[in-house]
Amino acid sequence: MKTLDALVEKALSRRTFLAGAGAVAATTALVGCSNDNSPTMTTTPPAYTDADVLNFALNLEYLEAQFYLYAATGNGLAGTDTAAPSGYTGTFTEGTVTKGSAAAVPGLTSAQQEILNEIAFEEQSHVQFLRTALGSAAVPMPSIDLSFFGPLAVAATITTAPTGTGSFNPFSSFDYFLVGAFIFEDVGVTAYSGAAPLISAAGVKAGYLTAAAGILAVEAYHAGYVRTSLTGRAITAGSASAYPYLGAANLVEALRATLTVGNSAAPSTTGSVETLLTLPTSVSTPSAIVAASAANAVGFARTVNQVHHIVYGSATVGVKSGGFFPDGTNSIFATTTA
Repeated sequence: MKTLDALVEKALSRRTFLAGAGAVAATTALVGCSNDNSPTMTTTPPAYTDADVLNFALNLEYLEAQFYLYAATGNGLAGTDTAAPSGYTGTFTEGTVTKGSAAAVPGLTSAQQEILNEIAFEEQSHVQFLRTALGSAAVPMPSIDLSFFGPLAVAATITTAPTGTGSFNPFSSFDYFLVGAFIFEDVGVTAYSGAAPLISAAGVKAGYLTAAAGILAVEAYHAGYVRTSLTGRAITAGSASAYPYLGAANLVEALRATLTVGNSAAPSTTGSVETLLTLPTSVSTPSAIVAASAANAVGFARTVNQVHHIVYGSATVGVKSGGFFPDGTNSIFATTTA
């Protein structure tokens, strides 16, 4: 069987991933492309400002807003929410969105449509809120690839087809949408928790930490809704095995852990902390509907480096782009480190 790395190398010239790929083991890291094809090495994290921390968050909000807006309405962010703001003097340029199969999710009940609309509106508001807070320092939207769900699902062994018939498409039904949303939500919550300590004392005094905490709370509500929906629908189906989408979400968690194995912010053999979705077996046995430490019910955190490994789909050090961000994030943290 060809390795996933080799398949990605072959696909780079076509700007697509994994054409004709078969199933791969969940322990195989899905590797995105590096802008300079430099050898793997340990890189030194850059010096940063509070604006850099907020812009890291803004990159993630661009991705989430595009995903939810397309799922809810069939359209993405307005140009006024993605372009460089007036007075911007940075070096990053506005990217484009590769839609793939992105479209309004069909067959929704009125309640499901309402929740998609609400989450989409809130993610759009997060983009606008951060851009307003950053003013002329806000980075424009980087290029985003919403077709990456297919290759990601192959890497997680959810499916063997990266595109076309049999591929994973989160815009095809509400159940598939929940798995797609699950890919983002736990990462978003833990990213805000991990980035919060990077804010300076001056930034805390200026209200940046309070703002980040407020966004984290809403992202946690979203994550709780997604995790509860997946487990609740499995309970309604009678068991976890009767509702395969819960198992698919757990395969995503397993892949996320492998993508961060070996970097300095995570244990060398386990990667980032994950909480698998499990169903209660009795009234006295807790389930894992909420992603939190079983010891003290405190939520987990991921570093900016771990987040980039996940959204790029790469466990490799020194990677600058790939996955959902084909040209990298518009961030000084964009290159993955040890």
